[in-house]
Amino acid sequence: MMQTLRPWPEDALAIVPMRNLVLFPQALTPVSIGRAASLAALQQALHEDTPPPLGFLLQKDEQADSPGPADLCEVGTRVHVLRSKVVDPSAEGDASTQHLLCLGVSRFRVREWVLTTPFLLARVDLLHDEPEDTLAQAAALALRERAADLLQLLPGVPAEVLHAVQSTREPAALGYVVAALLDAEIAEKQSWLEMSDTAARLERILKRVEHRLDVLRLSQEIGLRTREQLQDRERRALLREQMQAIRRELGEDDSAAQETQRLRQRLDAANLPASVRPEVDAELQRLSQLPPVSSEHALLQGWLQWVAELPWALPEREAQPVSQVLSHARLVLDADHEGLEKIKRELLQHLAVRQLKLQAGTPAHAPILCLVGPPGVGKTSIGQSVARALDRPFGRLSLGGVHDESEIRGHRRTYIGALPGLVLQTLKRCGARDAVVMLDEIDKLSASAHGDPTAALLEVLDPAQNNTFRDHYLGLPFDLSAVLFLATANVLEAIPLPLRDRMEIIELHGYTAEEKLKIARMHLLPRQRQASGLAEGVADVSDEVLAQVIERYTREAGVRQLERRLGALMRHAAWTLAQEGQAPARIGMDDLATILGTPPHTRETAMRLSMPGVVTGMAWTPAGGDILFVEASRVAGSNRVLLTGQLGEVMRESAQAALTLLKSRASQLGLTAAAFESVDVHVHVPAGAVPKDGPSAGLAMFLALASVFTGRPVAHDMAVTGEISLRGLVLPVGGVRDKVLAASRAGLRLVLLPVGNRADWAEVPKSVQDHLKVRWVESVDEALEHAWASGTPIGMPEDTVAKNPGAKPGPARSLSP
Repeated sequence: MMQTLRPWPEDALAIVPMRNLVLFPQALTPVSIGRAASLAALQQALHEDTPPPLGFLLQKDEQADSPGPADLCEVGTRVHVLRSKVVDPSAEGDASTQHLLCLGVSRFRVREWVLTTPFLLARVDLLHDEPEDTLAQAAALALRERAADLLQLLPGVPAEVLHAVQSTREPAALGYVVAALLDAEIAEKQSWLEMSDTAARLERILKRVEHRLDVLRLSQEIGLRTREQLQDRERRALLREQMQAIRRELGEDDSAAQETQRLRQRLDAANLPASVRPEVDAELQRLSQLPPVSSEHALLQGWLQWVAELPWALPEREAQPVSQVLSHARLVLDADHEGLEKIKRELLQHLAVRQLKLQAGTPAHAPILCLVGPPGVGKTSIGQSVARALDRPFGRLSLGGVHDESEIRGHRRTYIGALPGLVLQTLKRCGARDAVVMLDEIDKLSASAHGDPTAALLEVLDPAQNNTFRDHYLGLPFDLSAVLFLATANVLEAIPLPLRDRMEIIELHGYTAEEKLKIARMHLLPRQRQASGLAEGVADVSDEVLAQVIERYTREAGVRQLERRLGALMRHAAWTLAQEGQAPARIGMDDLATILGTPPHTRETAMRLSMPGVVTGMAWTPAGGDILFVEASRVAGSNRVLLTGQLGEVMRESAQAALTLLKSRASQLGLTAAAFESVDVHVHVPAGAVPKDGPSAGLAMFLALASVFTGRPVAHDMAVTGEISLRGLVLPVGGVRDKVLAASRAGLRLVLLPVGNRADWAEVPKSVQDHLKVRWVESVDEALEHAWASGTPIGMPEDTVAKNPGAKPGPARSLSP
């Protein structure tokens, strides 16, 4: 049975607690009631014969489900229920919930609580607003204008609401109506309700309206400005951001966030320098704000991945004594390369300086070494051996055919498909900042419309600048000072002078026959036997067979052609094993012609030099030294000089000088002026398809002309080189070591060299010096003393003299032993 007090006190109100709603007098407000105590109060107020009026009080704590008198504010609003509707149970599932339309009547303050169950009943004092004054009227006027402006800015406001505000004239009522419409904090609204000073209340409400009006106006301006500036690309970006927000709300955006987090962890582990870290962090932050579907997100993510994968920090290596490092390096170089003692010594000297600097803790700028030599002499393999000796990773950067500067410095990352340059790509593959990097074929670089790659290498190979190398793609300073760069080239003159000036030049020359034999026995033959699938000890090749292959089937400075010939021998043995089930135990001399065919190289010097007018010269080529034959002939004619064999301008001038010098020494050779009249002189250098040039064939041309005019052949086992002057001097030339090795490979026994090249003889291997005789000549007269074949008189044969009455016989001279 419900407890009631009847009759109700005249000043009693049935109290309904409100969680987050403040009702104001003169304002219509929809209210939903569902708690049992509130429904009981509503029932008493609506359905009893003498119901108590209804009053709403705000809860201090909106989370309280059964608030008591202590949980409620003291000031509330007495209301009149205009309409009441029970919610359809099938729609809401709770038949006790009621929706009300209430009109605020007046304010009240609780004086005494009468009931707490089954509903709240309190005796109250009605509160009246203070009399209106001029200040209140002015505040009401300003509030009416601002409220009208505010309602016009708000979307979807009915016209009736605007009319109600504009038609309300009483200041207190206007303040209540506007306060009910404002979106303000509940506590602030409760404070307005508790105020008795109408003017003060209106000023507080006016301040809130103006603030709200400023926010709406600013928002409207921003929206208008954004719509005006929004183009097609920005609109798509906005849609992508909205899609990202939707995915984030649906929990579908974790993969992009996880990828960004993994990238952040990789960058933290990369030990980035302090000068680089701020820019990388800024780009990483920008990546987290970009939608994953945007193209810029993919470009930025790729750039950050490259930054994370580059070796920024030097690896920690165990310190070793310098002597131990050099001993290990010497063992590795000796095991991998036969001979090349000078090159090994220079490499070890550079390594010693570097290790001493590292041990002392001083900056050790790695030297830039350039290995220059003919193909196949082991330039690239030396770089691999240096890396293995220092226990560092090795990277090879092939520069042959590179004609674009961007291939060295990289493309700017704004381009589609942009990548870093070859230098940083090689270091990424090596995984270490102190790697050994081989710049292979640096002389094959070429400029184009896309820039000059040799100019881009100037910074890479300058120890004073490469500690802040900037790749176009990376855009960050990267330290290359710890990298040991080794360059290779075949022709030193093809390297631009500024680039050549930044490198230490180390020249590699061809191998001797003995060195080739050792290389073939220790390295080439085992490698080719393994490549052919043969067991060790099968298809053995004796030293005599190897020497025959080197002498008759190859003629090169390096060993590449020799390795191909040995590969052919091993493949024949493998074919025999597959066909007959048993491989030959040994490959003999008789098998060479069957397997390799007719020897392409024979000693033809004796045959060619058995007649007058033919001299063996020595030449230098990018592939090493070589021999060439200079042939001279004279026929009846009109004193013309014919030069053939695709000779360059310098070589043609040497032939003219040789003929003039011969005429000036005609009397010493037993010749008269008549010998040069009415004859055409023809000088030819065979292998006409090969261009030839240079001054070093001058001596050979002079001897060939002297031989054809005197009718005496020169020694068939002799080779000469040297530039001549019109005074008869023999001037020094270059490439002496390679030229002497070529003469040795051709089976010659004597070489004539200029006196000015005596210092170059020390570079010739001792084994070659022991098998060759050298005669140092200072003039063509000394060359003539050694040139004639043994037993041939210096004068011309009788039949030749008879046909040439201008020629005089002279005393016979023989070759000095």
